[in-house]
Amino acid sequence: MTVLIGIVLVGILTGSLLWVKVPYVALGPGPTVNTLGSYKDATIITIDGRESYNPKGQLRLVTVSVSPEISLLDAIYYWFDTDTAVVPRELVYPPDKSQKQVDNENAQQFQRSQSSAETAALSKLGYPVKVGVKEIVAGKPADGKLKAGDIITAVDGHAISGVPDVAPLIKAKPVGTSFVVDYTRDGVKGSVPVVSAANEKGEPAIGVSLEQAQPHPFKIDVKLGDIGGPSAGLMFTLGILAKLDATDLTGGVVIAGTGTMDDSGAVGPIGGIAQKLVGAKRDGAKFFLTPADNCAEAVKNAQPGLPLAKVKTLDDALAALAAIREHREPVLCGASDGK
Repeated sequence: MTVLIGIVLVGILTGSLLWVKVPYVALGPGPTVNTLGSYKDATIITIDGRESYNPKGQLRLVTVSVSPEISLLDAIYYWFDTDTAVVPRELVYPPDKSQKQVDNENAQQFQRSQSSAETAALSKLGYPVKVGVKEIVAGKPADGKLKAGDIITAVDGHAISGVPDVAPLIKAKPVGTSFVVDYTRDGVKGSVPVVSAANEKGEPAIGVSLEQAQPHPFKIDVKLGDIGGPSAGLMFTLGILAKLDATDLTGGVVIAGTGTMDDSGAVGPIGGIAQKLVGAKRDGAKFFLTPADNCAEAVKNAQPGLPLAKVKTLDDALAALAAIREHREPVLCGASDGK
C-alpha cells in the first residue's frame, strides 16, 4: 500500500510539474496579410486625390506569432515542432520591461515603419523630403538666426535628406563649434552661422526642433492594427507603389516578403525569418523577398518551392518584381549565403 501511495504521489507531482510555467516563449508562423487588400473589413492602403489601381497579385507581409506563457509540457511539444522555435523569454521580453511595454514599443515601431514606407515610396515617385524647423528654443543658438517654417537644406555643406541627418552632424563636433546652416525661407535661399551649445544632456545642440514633410497632391492612408514591429516596411512601400502604378507590379503573382525600410529606401534585416517563411509558404506565396542580411538564415530554413529573392534596397525589390512579371529569375539568395 505504501508503495502504491508513493507511485500515485510521484505521478501527481510529475504531472503538476509539466504544467509549471517556464521562462521561455514559443515563436511560430503568424498570419500573413496582403497589403493590397483588406484586413478586418478595412482597406489597408487607400489613395485619395489620385487614381489608384488594384493589382491582380498579392504583396503579403509576414509575421511571427508569440506564445508568451508556456508550460514545461508546451515547451517539450514545441521543441519537436520544426515550425516553432522555443527561445529564452528575455530575448523577446527583456527583464527590465513589462510585456505591455514591449508590445507598446512594437506598436510604435510599426507606426514608424508605415511612415518610412510612405517616405521611401514618395521619394521613388519624385517627391523630395523637406526638413523644416518646427520650433526655435528661446535663448538657444538658433534663436534669431533661424525661424519656424525654414527648410534646412544643408549643414556645413552636408545635404540634409531627412530629420535624422541633422543631429549627428551637430554632435560630431564639440560644443562651441560654428556650423553654416543652409536654408530656404519663403522660397528664398539663405545661410547663417550657428554656434552649438550644450543641451540638458551636455551634448552639442543648436536649439531647434525639426519636422519632416514631403508635400504631394494626394493622400496616402495606411491602416493595419494588431501587428507590431518594423519588419513590414518593405511590403508597405511596395504596396503603396503598386497602388499608384498602372503597371501591375505583382504580375498577378502572390509574393511575400519582409524587411525594414528606412527613408532612403534601404532594406534592413528582421527576426523570425524561419517562421515567416513557413507562413508565406502556407499562404500560397510563390516568391519571398528576403533582406540580404537575412539570406544566410533564410537559405538554411528554405521552404520547398519558395524562391528567396535577395534585396538590399527598394530598387532591388522593384527589380525582383520586374523579373517575376517578365518570367525571369530574380537575384536569389545563393548557396554561399547559407555558409
